[in-house]
Amino acid sequence: MGDYRGLSWVLAVLVSVTCICGEDPYRFFTWNVTYGDIYPLGVKQQGILINGQFPGPAIESVTNDNLIISVYNSLDEPFLLSWNGVQQRRNSWQDGVWGTNCPIPPGQNFTYILQVKDQIGSFFYFPSLAFHKAAGGYGGIKISSRPLIPVPFPPPAGDYTILAGDWYKKNHTDLKAILDGGSDLPFPDGLLINGRGSNGYTFNVDQGKTYRFRISNVGIATSINFRIQGHKMLLVEVEGTHTLQNTYSSLDIHLGQSYSVLLTADQPAQDYYIVVSTRFTSQVLTTTSTLHYSNSAGRVSGPPPGGPTIQIDWSLNQARSIRQNLTASGPRPNPQGSYHYGLVNTTRTIRLANSAPVINGKQRYAVNSVSFIPADTPLKLADYFKINGIFDLGSIPDNPTGSGGYLKTSVMAADFRAFAEVVFENSEDTLQSWHIDGHIFFVVGMDGGQWTPASRLSYNLRDTISRSTVQLFGSRVYPKSWTALYMPLDNVGMWNVRSENWARQYLGQQFYLRVYSPANSWRDEYPIPKNALLCGRASGRKTRPL
Repeated sequence: MGDYRGLSWVLAVLVSVTCICGEDPYRFFTWNVTYGDIYPLGVKQQGILINGQFPGPAIESVTNDNLIISVYNSLDEPFLLSWNGVQQRRNSWQDGVWGTNCPIPPGQNFTYILQVKDQIGSFFYFPSLAFHKAAGGYGGIKISSRPLIPVPFPPPAGDYTILAGDWYKKNHTDLKAILDGGSDLPFPDGLLINGRGSNGYTFNVDQGKTYRFRISNVGIATSINFRIQGHKMLLVEVEGTHTLQNTYSSLDIHLGQSYSVLLTADQPAQDYYIVVSTRFTSQVLTTTSTLHYSNSAGRVSGPPPGGPTIQIDWSLNQARSIRQNLTASGPRPNPQGSYHYGLVNTTRTIRLANSAPVINGKQRYAVNSVSFIPADTPLKLADYFKINGIFDLGSIPDNPTGSGGYLKTSVMAADFRAFAEVVFENSEDTLQSWHIDGHIFFVVGMDGGQWTPASRLSYNLRDTISRSTVQLFGSRVYPKSWTALYMPLDNVGMWNVRSENWARQYLGQQFYLRVYSPANSWRDEYPIPKNALLCGRASGRKTRPL
């Protein structure tokens, strides 16, 4: 019966994607999501596994591939997966967050139909509901260039994915209960590399060859620094953009960010530490893996090499040094620099300030004083079916108000094909990391102090990096800071703008950006999927005829 049901879904999906995705190749995945016992820090925990794996299976794809991912929810609670950095062109229906999708009920399945349209690079997927991200359920996404598109470096001898981040020994349900009770999370218990604690993972290399490492910070609370003992790293890609190929001895990777580096095994034949440590924390956590030369004459020995700890200026200068390779091709053959973002006039300025108000006696987090609360119906469905009373456009202001925090299902209206200047502002003493679904943006500036219109004089309008997740520094040294973006609003849909600090996101530091086109055309946005799950006040309605 299960095989018949799966075949029926595949046939239905094929009919659907053939209508919207053309003749680009298909890749099919069937995933079963379960609980399972894991021991990443030596303590038995309940983890979220995909096909029995933690981390979950890797997605390997090529630009424009159609990904058909059938997810069976064998948990005892609703579940969703989201795809960090995958733009879902014209297709926010597949974004996998509560504002766009009904959760997959326990014991049921849902088939995601996505296309990695006009994208290359390194990304990851993760569970987006109920603090599931603290239990695992994440995995890597690799999007390779099409064979005829030139890549600005020779093919590496190997391609490794590293999913690193902080970890708690408490189960995700206990962490969620702490937040629901109005308290802050404790400090993380450790760091993981690909689901394992110190010395739990080995990467094999041959002397003299060059390898690609794709590193993502999949944690929920802390920035990390990544380094490889005795080796330099050549940065080549950040979240789908080829970079100027600068050399680094270590890299700061903030929550939700992804980087690609090339490493040449050009040192004496032995084993070396791969090190991940926390940044901007009073207590420094460290974990290691091993870089193993195939002709190694000795194992790793001595202490792992140290890295930066609380230095803000060091990290700020490194962030400014990461720039776009203007002559390299991206997903298309034309050079990345052919899009002259600095010559486009902005049509709107949006200033977004994070804060940490106490509301109704409980700790919350907010954007422009609004602390987001989920509605009983996904916002995308409410918008499509024109269900009143679920959200109001304009329920979050374009600028900081300076007022006390309040609860609201916050949605900001935006026009399709507008070109926005977005300024994130931080007056707290903690570093922030922000992600915007469905888009890339150009990081034109970041600095300490208060942003003013005069800050535009310092913008990089020529070759700044484009990406989907950006940091915003904050400490007692930098009591105020800002990061400015230029963002083409070129993707119709309902898009999540969120803190990548998962406690802050869970407690309200997020909102939705509704990018709207009045054309109501498949040219601008795909129609509602035939297999869309309906819930809340959208229950019982019809999607499209099968």
